[in-house]
Amino acid sequence: MPKNSKAVKRELDDDVTESVRDLLSNEDTCDDSFKKSSLIVGGSGGAGEGKDLNGDMDVEDGGSDAEDDAARPAWNSKLQYILAQVGFSVGLGNVWRFPYLCQKNGGGAYLVPYLILLIVIGIPLFFLELSVGQRIRRGSIGVWNYISPRLGGIGFASCVVCFFVALYYNVIIGWSLFYFSQSFQQPLPWHECPLVKNKTTTYVVPECEKSSATTYYWYREALNISDSISESGGLNWRMTICLLAAWSMVCLAMIKGIQSSGKVMYFSSLFPYVVLICFLVRALLLKGSVDGIRHMFTPKLEIMLEAKVWREAATQVFFALGLGFGGVIAFSSYNKRDNNCHFDAVLVSFINFFTSVLATLVVFAVLGFKANIMNGKCVALNTKKIVGLLGNEISRDLIPHHINFSATVSAEDYQKMTVLIREVMEKDYQLLGLGSCSIEEELNKAVQGTGLAFIAFTEAMTHFPASPFWSVMFFLMLVNLGLGSMFGTIEGIITPLVDTFKVRKEFLTVGVCLLAFFIGLLFVQRSGNYWVAMFDDYSATLPLLIVVILENVAVAWVYGTDKFFEDLKDMLGFTPFRFYYYMWKYVTPLLLILLLGSSVIQLGMTPPSYSAWIKDLASEKSLSYTPWGLAVCISLVVMAIMPVPVVFFLRYFNIIDENAGVVSTISYKKGCIIQEIARPEEEDDASLIHAKSPSPMPGNSIYRKQNGGVPDSTPNGRYGIGYLMADMPDMPESDL
Repeated sequence: MPKNSKAVKRELDDDVTESVRDLLSNEDTCDDSFKKSSLIVGGSGGAGEGKDLNGDMDVEDGGSDAEDDAARPAWNSKLQYILAQVGFSVGLGNVWRFPYLCQKNGGGAYLVPYLILLIVIGIPLFFLELSVGQRIRRGSIGVWNYISPRLGGIGFASCVVCFFVALYYNVIIGWSLFYFSQSFQQPLPWHECPLVKNKTTTYVVPECEKSSATTYYWYREALNISDSISESGGLNWRMTICLLAAWSMVCLAMIKGIQSSGKVMYFSSLFPYVVLICFLVRALLLKGSVDGIRHMFTPKLEIMLEAKVWREAATQVFFALGLGFGGVIAFSSYNKRDNNCHFDAVLVSFINFFTSVLATLVVFAVLGFKANIMNGKCVALNTKKIVGLLGNEISRDLIPHHINFSATVSAEDYQKMTVLIREVMEKDYQLLGLGSCSIEEELNKAVQGTGLAFIAFTEAMTHFPASPFWSVMFFLMLVNLGLGSMFGTIEGIITPLVDTFKVRKEFLTVGVCLLAFFIGLLFVQRSGNYWVAMFDDYSATLPLLIVVILENVAVAWVYGTDKFFEDLKDMLGFTPFRFYYYMWKYVTPLLLILLLGSSVIQLGMTPPSYSAWIKDLASEKSLSYTPWGLAVCISLVVMAIMPVPVVFFLRYFNIIDENAGVVSTISYKKGCIIQEIARPEEEDDASLIHAKSPSPMPGNSIYRKQNGGVPDSTPNGRYGIGYLMADMPDMPESDL
């Protein structure tokens, strides 16, 4: 032992004691949000960086990032946080995909498998992501690097997927902004087909006449779409301006992090509910809306036995809650440590479910009204044909006496008349050229995605009284739904990068938005709609499934479910239901692997293709991707997943040192921090303070558990000083 070791040790002890006294003297001036105060001196580095006073790893209570945690932003209120999570999870898919799946997969019967899978997959995984974010107080990169450095690539994969999704998701917001700007007209510009005038005649545009006014406006006026993905056609300048506006809105809302986006959430999360309720009330007052709702809730129980229904329900649950994106983790990382995240998980999950049901009610009420309008047009057209055929092909005796052709023929009278004609004429009925007029057939025309929002719904609104008002409200709702999801998606990129690389959030936000805008120009070409479809199909589905499977395995099998339950008990103040133990460890991973396998099989059995709008045919046609298109599809999946194996091998072969950056930190969680840099060269007794004690000292450990127990050692076998002032106010200084 060096001669001056006792003097050095005495000086260091005096320094620590004086620091404690100074900190205690400033106790009243510190932030009240940290009532559970702690003074920690602990070695940190790599995988073992900063364990909490229970011996578990905890970035907040120590380690090299303690100073950052003390200044970490926090939500202004619990309501703001809940609205942020609801805004992120409730998105465009609730409005234009869930109703389609409900219609396609058995109507009301579809709600049963969806609700079951929400409970066994959705809520446990959502609770898991909320818990790890709140416990570790880091974005996705920091969280999974903290759980296991070799699995740190999960966080990077989440960031890549978020970036891919943000690229095309904001394009959809741009489309909604375009329609919103065009809605301040009476009549609406997509109300009827445009006319072409030449020197002699005026006629309807052939492309519009073959399709419909709303379909023509969407493909030709809004997108000015090309015939295939290979035909770029140049930039659509109107959509380019809308995309710039969308990214500007996102950037301005996110530039200050949750301080700015949290305030926007009050409007962007609540306004869609106001619009949906207004639409529902208005639609219920329209003729035929009840037909649509009845069609929705008429269960087809036999469809529930098909595996495809359960697979699609699981996929919808998975994406509806925003699992794997990192946005859920990022938002929860700004919470207080004792927040009841289990309550949040259940609450947000069921709000999401009831929002989907509410949106489905609105959609089917409006589509029921539209089906009655279309059926009325069909009846009127066929009635004219029947009047022209009377006395020749059709005998007047076949027409019921109470039907008056000089007035409007009702749908019920038309059905009676056609049934009678069909029974008498049998084989010759087909030669009459009478179209089938049925409300059920109209409602069975499955429409989803952009087809539902920009074609079917816009067509229905043209028949609304005061249609411009309802169009403005609808597309403003779509913009708000999209922005709520975009905030969570961008937060899933920004928060992990800020936590990991310590860059200024403002600069990073502007940089990400600028980069995304310039890459997003790919989606505002005339062929941009096909690129949106490609990214939607291939950049998220498989990568996110793999990411969530790895998240589940990392917590349940690498970190340990038992240990995680202890962390939850310490954090929440109660032990979660044992139900979650079995879900996380066995049921949910198995179901996710089955879902992944079925998704891969489906992709293998279905050749990659996209729906192209052919101008000459005025209809959609399924086209196969070119070889370079297939290469892009494969590249999207590979690039999203590549960070996982890359980081694993870099860590496994020690190319990246897991124990780099050893720093000892004294942190007092009232916002007052003193920091010491470790001096590994010292070999005297002072190394105790600098986390370099070569061996444990049984029976006299100075690293104290919060509950009064004594652990054997600190991270990586080093010793630290833990002094919980809230629990041990009278602890003598000699113990230091």
